[in-house]
Amino acid sequence: MPEPATGPARTPVRAVYPGSFDPFTPGHLHVVDRARELFDEVVVLVAVNGGKQPGTDAQQRAAAVRAVLPAGWTSVTVAAWHGLTADYCRAHEVAVIVRGVRNPTDLEAEYRLAAINQSLGVRTVLLPARPELVAVSSTAVRLRDT
Repeated sequence: MPEPATGPARTPVRAVYPGSFDPFTPGHLHVVDRARELFDEVVVLVAVNGGKQPGTDAQQRAAAVRAVLPAGWTSVTVAAWHGLTADYCRAHEVAVIVRGVRNPTDLEAEYRLAAINQSLGVRTVLLPARPELVAVSSTAVRLRDT
């Protein structure tokens, strides 16, 4: 019996999920879970955002994210980054930026960022939040925990 024809080998697709993650919420975890089903590798990119004043530095937030990721999620890594997400993508051969969207306001802002990143050569995939997680934000979690 002849061997089935095979096409060219598929290049693994890497994605980043950037954010300040101050703190990392159940909604963030859900986005990572969905992204790891879509892409071969996912990097949770703990970013430094000059417009935000996080309670801990990027390395500490990255360690906190690592601590909550299930051990079986071997295709997910965490990195801290200071700079444009598109620069990280180019430097690390990442094809896609993943962003979560909770509401129309998020969608509008993320659409603008997606257009900018597209012009920089990186595509964006927007993933809608589960309905029960729509109201969860890092700000709400911080306020609840104070």
